[in-house]
Amino acid sequence: MPIELHDPVVALMREVARDVIMPRYQNLRAEEISEKAVDDLVTIADKESEIRLAEGLASILPEAGIIGEEACAADPAILERAGDGLNWIIDPIDGTGNFAAGRPPFGIMIALADAGTTLAGWILDPLTGRLCHAILGAGSHIDGERVQARESGDVLPIAALAVYFMTPEERADIQARADGNFTLVDIPRCAAEQYPRLVLGQNDVSVFARTLPWDHAAGTLLLNEAGGCCQRLDGSPYMVGDLRRGLLGASSPRLWDAAAETLFGEARSG
Repeated sequence: MPIELHDPVVALMREVARDVIMPRYQNLRAEEISEKAVDDLVTIADKESEIRLAEGLASILPEAGIIGEEACAADPAILERAGDGLNWIIDPIDGTGNFAAGRPPFGIMIALADAGTTLAGWILDPLTGRLCHAILGAGSHIDGERVQARESGDVLPIAALAVYFMTPEERADIQARADGNFTLVDIPRCAAEQYPRLVLGQNDVSVFARTLPWDHAAGTLLLNEAGGCCQRLDGSPYMVGDLRRGLLGASSPRLWDAAAETLFGEARSG
């Protein structure tokens, strides 16, 4: 089923990017940007694009439910059923902080999940048109070409650590563990960009504290289907509806094992 859905989903994403998102890029008024929580922005483009995406996806596959980031912000009870049955997962603009500031990167992320297992995922960069997609058991593709995740080849693996949702104590601990073992680089604050970086050999390791489904369902599938590794810190798979904190992604299973031991060690089973 996911293969048959690919073309209409991509067409919808490109339409929403063209008609809703890009006309607002670097063209937002102050009153069209608000704060859902501390350091968590939403814009009129997020809201309008989610409505268009939800309507379109409901038409493509009516039997699937809709789990949208902005809908869940308005009604947190929606998130409680994210792991139940067949659901579309929508991030209308991932990297809203970047989008609101008028800078890249940002993207649209869509996933289809059944009983918590991600069946398919799509990530579109509206600025460049780059499309990443993965289907469970059928590999990962970027702009139509099948891809295999690759390591950067640097002497010290390149790590992008999303620590801003960690406590100060957690941040200090992981940064101390990383020191001398990784080359640390800035994060893009955009999962729609971070996951492709792991596949393309630009980064080797990423750590995510918050693991909401719209941020990670499509990306974890993309990385895993490309031969990389993205799992919970205890080695269990990422499942939609599991709201535990902590997720580690790496461009190879070898690097995942090494990073898990170096960065978390005994804490992995805690």
